[in-house]
Amino acid sequence: MHPIVVDTVEFPLNDRREAWAETMALAQVTQRVKFLDTARFGARIEVMPLGVGQVSVLSYASLVAQRTPKLVRQSDPEMYHVAVATAGEIGIEQNRQSSLLERGTMGFFDSSRSFDTFAGDTPGRTVLFQFPKQLLRLPHEHFTRLCGLSLPWTDGVARLFAQFLVSLAEEYPHCTPQDATRLGGTALDLLTTVLAHHADRATGTAAGTSGQHALFLRIGAFVIEHLRDPDLGPEAIACAHGISLRYLHRLFQQNGTTPRAFIRQQRLDRCRRDLADPALDHLTIHTIAARWGYPQPDGFSRAFRTATGMSPSEYRASVRAGGAP
Repeated sequence: MHPIVVDTVEFPLNDRREAWAETMALAQVTQRVKFLDTARFGARIEVMPLGVGQVSVLSYASLVAQRTPKLVRQSDPEMYHVAVATAGEIGIEQNRQSSLLERGTMGFFDSSRSFDTFAGDTPGRTVLFQFPKQLLRLPHEHFTRLCGLSLPWTDGVARLFAQFLVSLAEEYPHCTPQDATRLGGTALDLLTTVLAHHADRATGTAAGTSGQHALFLRIGAFVIEHLRDPDLGPEAIACAHGISLRYLHRLFQQNGTTPRAFIRQQRLDRCRRDLADPALDHLTIHTIAARWGYPQPDGFSRAFRTATGMSPSEYRASVRAGGAP
C-alpha cells in the first residue's frame, strides 16, 4: 500500500494556499489557512488510511491554520486527532488552552470545537492519528480535557504509542490492506492505554489500586468475553459478580456510560472491525452480527445505522472503496 501524498511544491506559488486548504479539508477538517511568508511557505502531507481512521505525516512552515466556529457548524466529521511531534515547533490552541508542540510531545484536538495551529520559519513535523469519536472506549472527557495541551511521549506507555505511530508511518508501504485494518485497531488500543494512564495520574490513583476501578475492569472483561450471548444484559452482569443492579449502574455511571450502552458499543466496535477486514469478506453481514450478539438482522441494521450513519453493507462497501468510515 502506498500513502496519498500532496506537496505544495507541485503547485504554482499563487495556487498553494487554496490547494493546501482543500487538501486539509479532505484529509482532516476544513480550516482557514493564512501564510506568514508566501515565499517561504511549504507543506507536505502523506495520508495512510486505516480500518478505524487514518495516520498522516504532516510537515509545514510559515503557516497559521484556523478551524473557526463557523467552519465547525458547516462541516464536522466527528473525529478526534492526536498529533505526535517529531521535529520543529507547532503552536496549538483549543478550549482556551494553548501549548507548543515540539519533538518529544503530543497534542490533542477535537474536530467539533474551534482550534488554531501555527508554525514559524522552522518546519514542524507531526505524525497525526485520526479516528471517529464513537470508537473511543473511555469517557470522552478523558480526551477532551487534553485538547489544546501537550504531553511528553518520551517514556512509558506514551512512548510506546508514539513510537508505534512513527513506525507504522514508515512501514505502511510494506503493509497489506488487512495489515492496515488491524494496525488501526492496535493504535486505538495503545491510545486508550495512554488516556487511561493520564487519567489515573491526574486523579492520583494508580491503575488497579481502587477497588471500584478494579471491579469495573473485571466487569468490562466479562462483558467482552460474553458479547456473543444475545441475552447478555445488566441483570446477568450483576448476578455474575454478586452485586446489585443499582450498584452496577452507579459503577458504570462513574465511568461515563451505562451497562447497556457499554455492551452495545463493544458489540458495534467488533462488528465494524470485522466488516472492515478484507480477510472476512466470505462472511455475510448477518453472520458477523450474530457472532457478536445480534441474532436479528433488523435490530442490528438499526443499531449500526444509528451509530455510524450508514447501513452495514454501505459501511463495508465504503471501506473496500478506500473511504474512511
